Amino acid sequence: MTAASDDIVWDVIVVGAGPAGSSAARCAAAGGASTLLVDRATFPRYKTCGGGLLGVSRRFLPPEGVAAIEAEVGRVVFTHDGARPVEIRRDEPFLTMARRERLDAALVTAAQRAGAVFREGVAVQRVGAASDDLVAVETSAGVLRARVVIGADGVGGRIARHVGVTPARVDLGLEDERERGRAPRDAVRIDWGPGAGSYGWLFPKGEVDEVGVIEARGRPDQTRAYLAAWLRETETTDAAPRHSSGHLTQWRTASSPLRRGGVLVAGDAAGLLEPWTREGISFALRSGTWAGEAAARAAAGDPAALDGYVARVEQELQPEIRTGAQLLAVFERHPRLVHAALGRSRRARRAFVEFCAGETPLSAYATRWWFRLAVGLLGRGGSATV
Repeated sequence: MTAASDDIVWDVIVVGAGPAGSSAARCAAAGGASTLLVDRATFPRYKTCGGGLLGVSRRFLPPEGVAAIEAEVGRVVFTHDGARPVEIRRDEPFLTMARRERLDAALVTAAQRAGAVFREGVAVQRVGAASDDLVAVETSAGVLRARVVIGADGVGGRIARHVGVTPARVDLGLEDERERGRAPRDAVRIDWGPGAGSYGWLFPKGEVDEVGVIEARGRPDQTRAYLAAWLRETETTDAAPRHSSGHLTQWRTASSPLRRGGVLVAGDAAGLLEPWTREGISFALRSGTWAGEAAARAAAGDPAALDGYVARVEQELQPEIRTGAQLLAVFERHPRLVHAALGRSRRARRAFVEFCAGETPLSAYATRWWFRLAVGLLGRGGSATV
């Protein structure tokens, strides 16, 4: 590392201002730590993401984040390869949606109001030890130092590579944000796609529709063709596009590290994602909150708090990742059966709603006899792993 170009020694530096990073910065600052939040982008910025929020996500949002919510729905329409629609409905909304551009900006504002300093347009180049007690972060704006660094810099970020995060699988998502089309405002649409483990979504949000697809990385032409077909199916092809973009998602192996010395990882950078739906915002909000709280305690003289963060993720989030991977293995082999179960089984529909509403964690189903039987009989040979 070069000589430090910033004389300040921060208690906590957070790299990446998505939901995980902003939550970490807010909680670290609220815990009394001097906190710097940096991001390479200039905010507000567009971010490829479906933006669907589970009930558990809402519980971890500050008031500024709640105010950024754009839609709440109590109806989901499923199709299999564009056909055989199945509707799940509840009187009370069980899915919440926000555009990441607005949500992320709101979460940055919440972090600043808690006392964190935000520097945008700052790219991290390298991280390493500045001394026995400090971590140095080399950036496009100079070298910064902190007692604890939290990496929330996304899939393949520099902090994630420094810690040694090992993905179990990486998927490719493609998305179009388009002017409001013909889709109903009160329903989400989800399509089980033609590729193994693939699915498409349409999330109506205010004056726009978010239309996207995702499947295992390695077949980009197939994924692009699926998006084109899904745009036609949802009758959004003629709507004016605002953004067209792609992103990678990943989930961690069970042995993947979450800490290296005074450096923690959270959110996408840590590979914290539910593999079946590829839902990551709730994991980002939870892990970011816990990382920020742990970092503040560690900076105040409790180094065991960093190990406590690792233990909490392993105890509360890793079982959800494992259960999601088991579900994905079943879905990859038997998408038609999964679709039929949602259409014919009241238990399956209730489980989906309870999961989306945050009333029952996905891992709770792993102990139920019908889930174990289905995974044992139908998931053998699936490609999803943890």
